[in-house]
Amino acid sequence: MAVTESAPAVPPAGGTQNRTSDRPVAGPPDETAPGTRVPTGPTTRDPGPSDRTPPARGASEPGGAGYEGILRRQSLRESAARTYARSLPIVPVRARGLTIEGADGRRYLDCLSGAGTLALGHNHPVVLEAVKKVLDSGAPLHVLDLATPVKDAFTSELFATLPGELADNARIQFCGPAGTDAVEAALKLVRTATGRSGLLAFTGAYHGMTSGALDASGGATDIRVTRLPYPHSYRCPYGVGGARGAQLAAHWTEHLLDDPKSGVTTPAGMILEAVQGEGGVIPAPDDWMRRMRRITADRSIPLVVDEVQTGVGRTGAFWAVEHSGVVPDVMVLSKAIGGSLPLAVIVYRSELDAWEPGAHAGTFRGNQLAMAAGTATLAYVRENKLAERAGVLGDRIHGQLRGLAADHPCIGDVRGRGLMIGVELVDPDAAGPDDTAPPAAPALALAVQQECLARGLIVELGGRHSAVVRLLPPLTLTDEQATAVLDRFADALVAAERAHTPRLPAARRPAAPGPSH
Repeated sequence: MAVTESAPAVPPAGGTQNRTSDRPVAGPPDETAPGTRVPTGPTTRDPGPSDRTPPARGASEPGGAGYEGILRRQSLRESAARTYARSLPIVPVRARGLTIEGADGRRYLDCLSGAGTLALGHNHPVVLEAVKKVLDSGAPLHVLDLATPVKDAFTSELFATLPGELADNARIQFCGPAGTDAVEAALKLVRTATGRSGLLAFTGAYHGMTSGALDASGGATDIRVTRLPYPHSYRCPYGVGGARGAQLAAHWTEHLLDDPKSGVTTPAGMILEAVQGEGGVIPAPDDWMRRMRRITADRSIPLVVDEVQTGVGRTGAFWAVEHSGVVPDVMVLSKAIGGSLPLAVIVYRSELDAWEPGAHAGTFRGNQLAMAAGTATLAYVRENKLAERAGVLGDRIHGQLRGLAADHPCIGDVRGRGLMIGVELVDPDAAGPDDTAPPAAPALALAVQQECLARGLIVELGGRHSAVVRLLPPLTLTDEQATAVLDRFADALVAAERAHTPRLPAARRPAAPGPSH
């Protein structure tokens, strides 16, 4: 989301907030001045928007040393490509679980979670202990792709979580540290294994920011990538939605591949997300997923599933493909598998392992600290059944948000899976007689995000028009914390609506229905 920026904004203090003494805070984030309520365990509610702690050391020092100065220097020094820093002008100094403490002493409930990276929230004890153990052991931190006990433990734990049919016949490739590096590896792998170059991808997709990953993402124009319709019940490209819309999308895919005059030759692979994240939190119907598996298997087309954001329990299953029972040929994994540290891999059927030595590499593919943190995270999620917990709590949150939608027509759709949640905001007054859904309201969504931040809640925007408010809380979210998140979101929505009265600005409409990328 691009936002014009001249100087960084500072989060509003709010009328009821009073700054406490300027002494530095001692101890971890949950040790605060007397009277401040913060989460210290599963039954403790997160602080309200008016809770405030003393600023961190140096936060209010003169001469630009405070957090305002840090934000100003960031604006002057960092590239125009920065994103989160524009919409979230805070300076985190400490964090624990769901809570971030800023240099100005304010506290925030983090429902961005490192864009889904923090499955256990910030600085979970099992992650810190795993990292500390490696540091104290004297083990090398940088090992290229050499075998180590730390890597062996990570690989074993990861394979224990994979769909059995894949794990029994799998190879793993450690890639560069970001998810987009793993996508590049997956595309290179299937092209090498098949000897073909074309690729099937989907409207609304997001697979990363490197060249090949961008080619497979929505909006790309590379002719080697054939764009297919992704089922979207609320904004169906065929105008029908539901199961019928998904059937039509699958039929189009099959017809395109079998039509000798379609201009599409047999591709090297198909890449898809079981839940589109940046595309607007759109879950793929299970029947459609199974149909894509049949279509690709029948034509010897490797199926690549990008689980970078959906993996490690996020959607209510350990891997999102498990909802449909689909076993892909290649799984792309990153984010949460590193326990908050950079780590990315692909796992694939051994029959595809056609690479020569050195055909794919990366200097930082041997991140020992990330592997240790990842092992601890994977084991904790598995042993404590956090995926199941995410499914139950996610259903409850979805239900409460749909209840909120009954009183707020600007909520066009609530969707997602587990603790991967999207709320699409619309302008109900601008809908035309032929519209199947009201136009998106990106200005309102931005206002809601800003009002959330003012109330100590961090959310992100996504979707085609940046009109989907996205919630990605950690899987350790408690019932009480979920209530606090929803309360703040509801308050922010009311405030943003009031600012947009009497009528929301209409979003730009596409010239014709159907995929717009």
